[in-house]
Amino acid sequence: MATTLDPPAADDADADAAVADPRPRSAVSAGTGVAGMVGLLAWVAVARHYRMDGPYAALVNLLACGLPMLAWSVLVDKVYRNPSTGIDWAAPRPWAATRAVSAVKLAGLWATWAGIAAIYATGRFYWDEGFGFAMWCFGHAAPVLFVLSIPYVLWLDRRMVEPRDGCWAFGAWLLNLNVPVDREAIFNHLRSWAVKTFFLAFMLAIVPPGFRDFVLADTADMLANPVALANWLITFMFLVDVAFATCGYVLALRPIDTHIRSANPYVAGWTAALICYPPFVLMGNGGPLDYHSGGAEWSQWFANHPALLWAIGAALVALTFVYAWATVAFGLRFSNLTNRGIITNGPYAWSRHPAYLSKNLFWWLVSWPMLVTTGNWLDAWRNTAILALVSGVYYWRARTEERHLLADPDYRAYYDWAGRNAVVPRFFARIAGK
Repeated sequence: MATTLDPPAADDADADAAVADPRPRSAVSAGTGVAGMVGLLAWVAVARHYRMDGPYAALVNLLACGLPMLAWSVLVDKVYRNPSTGIDWAAPRPWAATRAVSAVKLAGLWATWAGIAAIYATGRFYWDEGFGFAMWCFGHAAPVLFVLSIPYVLWLDRRMVEPRDGCWAFGAWLLNLNVPVDREAIFNHLRSWAVKTFFLAFMLAIVPPGFRDFVLADTADMLANPVALANWLITFMFLVDVAFATCGYVLALRPIDTHIRSANPYVAGWTAALICYPPFVLMGNGGPLDYHSGGAEWSQWFANHPALLWAIGAALVALTFVYAWATVAFGLRFSNLTNRGIITNGPYAWSRHPAYLSKNLFWWLVSWPMLVTTGNWLDAWRNTAILALVSGVYYWRARTEERHLLADPDYRAYYDWAGRNAVVPRFFARIAGK
């Protein structure tokens, strides 16, 4: 006979299941994200106190976020010891054994950078609005990176288990050396740098505006205004997301195991991702997937219902928190369209795609597309249908990412585990009757 001190049988079953079917280990520890958040919060507090809202202060915020994560990764997690680095620290080769390999690799690297510079210089898009700031950053960083690349490559190649990687293969192909090269390695090298070329410029462009908006916000009356409070907290969540993501794109380095293992090789994957970002974005104002025509946002629809404003505002903040948390969980490894190690902790213990899910739920809740200011039912239908298409695009993105990542046994193990244990996949499986 059970007593009030006996634990429920269901709890025992859940605990036994967790032990029997443990979640696969994450490539990034929770401590990495915590370290980055501590540094970011400290700098943001200083910036708000002294009203430091300029682009330099925004760049310092990246350092305040990235350096603690780097220190934690090296000193605590000791990521440089991971076999996935492809580095043998115990047995460096003599300089003479790798000089020729390094020279070819530097040729490939510099040719890649020259191609990126040509793209930036040619594309007028990269010199408008916020992208001008990104180009300013690249212009100042380029000479430093060029000089540092020489000792870095020479030092690294002595320690790599196989220094003839995709960058070396690209250099060998360019120099027309009479040696066999792995064409797929070249393609992966070019795809990897294409990811950084496109997304790092975008991230740097949006770093200063979000930082400025949060730092300069007047919080005096926010506790009495649910809309202003929610928008301020949402701005902070996006500040966190952008800071962690930018650090991830910048610090893709093999010695700390954050290098790109593979970039998505599928055209569908690139298409699904690129149409979500400028200049290819389809969801912008006037775009084919713009669902705002004749619409308004939650603050207008529920202006006369304070309780609903507080409830919806809290839900929007919670969804944005999950979105930012999904980026924080990556630590120094965030990147679109790539595999830089599989993340299984944080919100990824609940959902395979927490960022996409929370982002789309946010859009539905913030816009209420079935309500329009025109009073025209066709506008309401159109906006609702178009937002459904936008959500479909993100479902497509998720599926194309899975197609790429399932080639990694670590992701397949996580994918299967999530199907058995994670709340969101189990919920949808139950709806589908599986």
